Order: sequence, then structure tokens, then C-alpha cells
Amino acid sequence: MADDSRRSASGQGAGRTGWTRLAGIGFELVAAVGAFMLVGYWWDRHFGTAPKGLLVGAVLGLVGGMYNLIRQSLLATRNQR
Repeated sequence: MADDSRRSASGQGAGRTGWTRLAGIGFELVAAVGAFMLVGYWWDRHFGTAPKGLLVGAVLGLVGGMYNLIRQSLLATRNQR
């Protein structure tokens, strides 16, 4: 029982197959871009720098999201071998 809770807490539970883990990576990319764009939008509204904050937020979200996508994809392919 305690072993099952540790596996699910680490994100490697028995019910989570390879394709669902990889599908989740896409959602993480969208979430990263969306969150950074929201921060950029807030920055623009607060400091009146439109559209610079939004653009910087989009670029940072894409870079961070793509880094995570590539890192997780490489990790998944290594684990399959």
C-alpha cells in the first residue's frame, strides 16, 4: 500500500501508460505558454508596455515548454529501451 502511494506520487503509477504520459507533455507545453502569456499580459496592463510583455511571455513560455517537451521525450525513449 505504501509502495503504491510512492509510485503514484512520483508520477510513475502502474495505470499511467506511455502514451498518456506523452500526451500530458503537450498539455504542459500549452500551460507553460499560457501562463507566461498571462504574466506578460499583466505586465503590459500594469506598466503600459503593450505588446512587449505579451511577446516576451510567449517566447519564454515557448522556450521553457519546448525544453520540458524535449527533456521528457528523450527520457521516455531512454526508458523504453
